[in-house]
Amino acid sequence: MRLLLIHSDFIEFEAKQKTGMAEEDQPLKGFAEEALTVFCAVESADEDDIPGVVEQAGAEIAKTADQLSVENIVLYPYAHLSSDLARPDAAVGALKMLEHLLVDIGFEVRRAPFGWYKSFRLSCKGHPLSELSRTILPPEGGAKKEKKEVTHEFFVLTPDGKRHDAKAFMDNSAFGCLVRKELGEPAEGGGEPAHVELMRGKELVDYEPVSDVGHLRWLPKGKLVRDLLADYVLSRLLPYGASPVETPVMYDLADRAIYEHADKFGERQYRFRSGTRNMMLRFAACFGMFSIMRDMHISPNTLPMKMYELSTYSFRHEQKGEVIGLKRLRAFTMPDMHTLCLDMPQALRCFEEQLLMGWETGRDFGTELVGVIRCTRDFYNEYSDWVAKMVQVSGQPLLIEILSERVHYWVAKVDLAAIDGQGRPIENPTVQIDVESSQRFNIKYHLDGKEVHPPILHCSPTGSVERVICAILESCAKQDVPRLPTWLSPTQVRVIPVAERHLEYATTVTRELNAGRIRADLDDRDESVSKKVREAAVDWVPFVVVVGDSEVESGRLTVTIRSRSEPKKPFKETFTLPELVAAVREEVGDKPFRPLYTPVHLSKKPRYI
Repeated sequence: MRLLLIHSDFIEFEAKQKTGMAEEDQPLKGFAEEALTVFCAVESADEDDIPGVVEQAGAEIAKTADQLSVENIVLYPYAHLSSDLARPDAAVGALKMLEHLLVDIGFEVRRAPFGWYKSFRLSCKGHPLSELSRTILPPEGGAKKEKKEVTHEFFVLTPDGKRHDAKAFMDNSAFGCLVRKELGEPAEGGGEPAHVELMRGKELVDYEPVSDVGHLRWLPKGKLVRDLLADYVLSRLLPYGASPVETPVMYDLADRAIYEHADKFGERQYRFRSGTRNMMLRFAACFGMFSIMRDMHISPNTLPMKMYELSTYSFRHEQKGEVIGLKRLRAFTMPDMHTLCLDMPQALRCFEEQLLMGWETGRDFGTELVGVIRCTRDFYNEYSDWVAKMVQVSGQPLLIEILSERVHYWVAKVDLAAIDGQGRPIENPTVQIDVESSQRFNIKYHLDGKEVHPPILHCSPTGSVERVICAILESCAKQDVPRLPTWLSPTQVRVIPVAERHLEYATTVTRELNAGRIRADLDDRDESVSKKVREAAVDWVPFVVVVGDSEVESGRLTVTIRSRSEPKKPFKETFTLPELVAAVREEVGDKPFRPLYTPVHLSKKPRYI
């Protein structure tokens, strides 16, 4: 609690305009002469032990009043003393408790109303003790709620249903790296992750020095990859029945449900003041979607109901020293789906569908995923057969973590992760069964005359877009001939004329490829063919076409195919133009398409890094 104590000739206040958290039962005007005016701000830390904080604050105020020989005390809520305020209901409770304590001691106490815009006039006496500030902290070992000690049990389930000691899997495989991390064994690798050099070297994304740490600038090629990944998620979720929405990035912590949900994540938020309100930047799309669901009329006949948002951006105030590259950021884009389910059996069926979707994204991105299922002991005792089925449908071993108590809003979740070049997990897709939020946010439907607060699934089928790109680049760094999936490659085909006389035909080829929904650019620079070919390799272009006399005369194109090449052994094949279009489309498959975000002619292409 923050206190500013003013020895006043007089103080006069009047409430002018109420906010959404205004006290209605307090006098809206007040006047006191020869008073100790106490401006107060109740902070979030005070909620750990409100009585202990109030007792200390009361003793400090009484001590000062006795020194000044005053009997009148005015308690004036003043949020501007702190940027980390308590919930409004907690603050009002603390102020009322402080008022009663001071009255019981024998002081004449007036309290200005909480939650109002107020005008005030004050005259400060101007002696050495007339202006004092105090910070009151919760006493150690005070009235904090005792937390149950949570134990964790780990084991591995294989698709054949057998249970194994997790330590037996602590090898150098991707799954072994995950098991080591979850069991607390340190990763062997160190230094900067490989993707950091690649994200800059390929001109995808760079650090933004004039922003907060963990906020990035996306360059045209990186923006194209981001947009394609967003298109990919939408193309998967729309047929699945998800309805897209868009919700705000900031929320009022005066809403008790939002405060409690946010409080589950400790200090990992951006919190700030907006006028008299305590606000936060979202760390996921939960708040907005739950608010929509709370205001809906929900029929059990419409369940499961799936709601989706590409939350650009979400924010977590990660520790500065832990923020690096694309793996850990303070601002990120999260494809976020929430499924309101009829009951637990329906939630389990939807969980399976969304788990399989997560595995599919790993295959489509070319990243090897490994996984862990976490659940409470009670959940596992009831649904152990279902957990075994999730391992079976995954087709690979999964680490199982059993928590003795529920400490989060979920009773079961799956986390899928790629492994970086240093043997550390990059958390990507996740599905969670939330049994708490529908009650907290009053999300309900009616069945047989009774209110039902149903389970909600949280699902990110890919994980954050930034971590997806991180995982893809880390995977590329391990390849003998590194390459992005063709559908994600900023340039899918590069056309290189041998000489100026070949430029006209090369231009025609490039134009026809782009007309056929293939991203093709033309290296028309005054450079040697060998240098152009080398730079196409540096750019990881999947298909490189060199146009010379033979190609102009025959109409057949000599193409280097990166996916079939080996180090220092480029694989070349001859195509007609329609055959080349067919070959590129075969590699792209049903993935989304966007045109080039950079100039077709490389002579016009700027350098960003």
